[in-house]
Amino acid sequence: MPFQPGMSGNPRGRRPRSDTEQRQREAIRKALPGIVAKLISSAVAGDTTASKLLLERVMPAYKPQDRPAPLPLPDGTHDLAGAAQAALVGLSSGTLTPDQAGAVAGVLSALVRVKESVELEDRVAALENRTNAQTA
Repeated sequence: MPFQPGMSGNPRGRRPRSDTEQRQREAIRKALPGIVAKLISSAVAGDTTASKLLLERVMPAYKPQDRPAPLPLPDGTHDLAGAAQAALVGLSSGTLTPDQAGAVAGVLSALVRVKESVELEDRVAALENRTNAQTA
């Protein structure tokens, strides 16, 4: 039997939640400075597990692709091949990381697809206009 619109599949409704999870989170939040201090002292004492946990969870990972990299593009906004060449030069010179060059290539690929779609729409419209003019 399918559910009726506006009617729950559970006639008694959702069970009320306990506050256990919220109380646990609050207790952890209050104890957090002491926990972090203990982790730091353990890491300084040579505990590699504590060191790893601190580095993975407390310190954000350094990602070179997060930094903006200037990419000098050739003149002309429609020169996609020139923009791809500029990305390749940036990669080979070390100005761009491989991730950054890949991101640029992805953007350029999307631009090519947009350009192809616009050109196809224009061609179809021109054909339709020509066909309509011939039949009129």
